Amino acid sequence: MAQIWHVLGAGSLGGLWSARLFRVGVPLRIILRNPARLADYQAAGGLGLIENGQPYVYPVPAELPEATTLIERLLVACKAYDAEAAIAEVAPRLVKGSEILLLQNGLGSQQAIAARWPDSRCVFISSTEGAYRQDGFQIVHAGQGQNWLGEPAHRSPPSWLADLDAAGIPYTWTDGIMVKLWRKLAINCAINPLSVLHDCRNGDLLAHPEQLHRLCNELVELLQACDQGDAADGLEAEVLRVIEATANNYSSMHQDVRSGRRTEVSFLLGQACRTARHHGLQVPELCGLLEQLQAFLHQRGLPTD
Repeated sequence: MAQIWHVLGAGSLGGLWSARLFRVGVPLRIILRNPARLADYQAAGGLGLIENGQPYVYPVPAELPEATTLIERLLVACKAYDAEAAIAEVAPRLVKGSEILLLQNGLGSQQAIAARWPDSRCVFISSTEGAYRQDGFQIVHAGQGQNWLGEPAHRSPPSWLADLDAAGIPYTWTDGIMVKLWRKLAINCAINPLSVLHDCRNGDLLAHPEQLHRLCNELVELLQACDQGDAADGLEAEVLRVIEATANNYSSMHQDVRSGRRTEVSFLLGQACRTARHHGLQVPELCGLLEQLQAFLHQRGLPTD
């Protein structure tokens, strides 16, 4: 019998993965955080997905963290600041040797989780897929992307990748997952905070080339200090390419601020500045940007971490 996927978090990427896996018959259960959320989900009739303008509803089974079924494979798709606490709620249900798939932005949360649950196989994921959540449980698949999966320990690919093949989820298993995560962190550090402070779509950041250049120079220095030379290679050109490719989009951090939600600043720009201090690097542009962003968030009554 095929192993059941349990999914923590029915947001944009968690919902996108869940819908695609469920519709090809992969056994799946979504874990929702409280009875009110579960009742809302059941009233909605399941998980909504809009692809190429076409709406679908998938009645993916859902349960609460305190359910008693054991968990062998857990896809953690909640925000970086919620991930560790969310896993702790279901930790008593994890079997020995369980697999935890971590679909978080930034860095820091993955390492903390791997250290806290050493008996589980933790797979890190870096995703460039485009998705956002509308009201309730409606997910819009906004753009094709890629998912890179791997482990710092460089173990062999798991057999459940066949489920991703069946579901049409684009992926690459890589021994260089940390390169992918550092690269994405650097790109997010260059784009997301500026999009918030300038209150603009990504494409409008092209009006600030000197600021982008200074940020990218410091990020390259940081990546090289972390032995992530591959992630540093051609970073500024990649940042400009991403800005142009997503010119009409608002960054995820901008969307969080606009919706009055906590941002992942601590796992993105905060992580970059902490790592720079650890290596004794002077990064005034990055640290100044972090201070500006934290002041901006404070003025709007949002958490600054």
